[in-house]
Amino acid sequence: MTNWLITGVSGGLGHALAQAALARGDAVVGTVRRVADKQAFEALAPGRALGVLLDLSDHAAIPDAVATAEAWLGPIDRLVNNAGFGMVGAIEETSIAEAKALFDVNLFGAMAMIQAVLPAMRARRAGHIVTITSLSGFAPRWGTGIYGASKYALECIGQTLAQEVAPLGIRVTNVAPGGFRTGFAARGLIEAAAVIDDYEDTARQSKHSLMAGRGQEAGDPARAAAAMLVALDTPEPPRHLFLGEDALRHAREHFEMLEQEMQRWEPLSLTTGFVAEPAA
Repeated sequence: MTNWLITGVSGGLGHALAQAALARGDAVVGTVRRVADKQAFEALAPGRALGVLLDLSDHAAIPDAVATAEAWLGPIDRLVNNAGFGMVGAIEETSIAEAKALFDVNLFGAMAMIQAVLPAMRARRAGHIVTITSLSGFAPRWGTGIYGASKYALECIGQTLAQEVAPLGIRVTNVAPGGFRTGFAARGLIEAAAVIDDYEDTARQSKHSLMAGRGQEAGDPARAAAAMLVALDTPEPPRHLFLGEDALRHAREHFEMLEQEMQRWEPLSLTTGFVAEPAA
């Protein structure tokens, strides 16, 4: 049996993953923000599911939440940083306060969770930290820059953390989903308060496409959860896992663009090395 701590289990991929883990007999502590969600989660598997009330923007409350999970579960085998929300709006439209509020949850909340579970994992020389990033952490799109920036940052944290803790027996996996029918565009998305008409044909298009496609996304959360279980259960789990055809396609397009840019400008890039003056 695997012991899980998953943030944001009231819906979306976090809920689907928790359900899949519980269905096979694992124990799951899931964070939620409402009492009703706590009760609904615990009803999924009485005795093996525990809901913990937590607002990830309250970083000071996170160590106590992790301690509660450890007291109930015993050792935490897997932390899954899933909770977060999205934002649409041009960079110019997004206030610093709005950006900070998003980063407090998406980035610093996840970072605080990692820091809270690592001491026990280091002591055991075992554990697995999984972070749900996004396709937006690899292939940015106009109108989602602040959300994408939080996911870029999570990607960097996950990749460097993997290097830091691998010698300690701790594994790290970043999961980058594409579009899934999770209700993200309906309830997990906020808009920048300011609206600048000049961005109607660029940044605003992300909002329009998300709204038009909500409920019709290509990805099935249950299948995503099943795929994650397969990957995480392997003896050598991946450091990066893309979920969905769209995630693979757009990431590859972005990587190809970067490679083309590097090749095009390589001669100029290589002109910057220090050249010693010949001795007199």
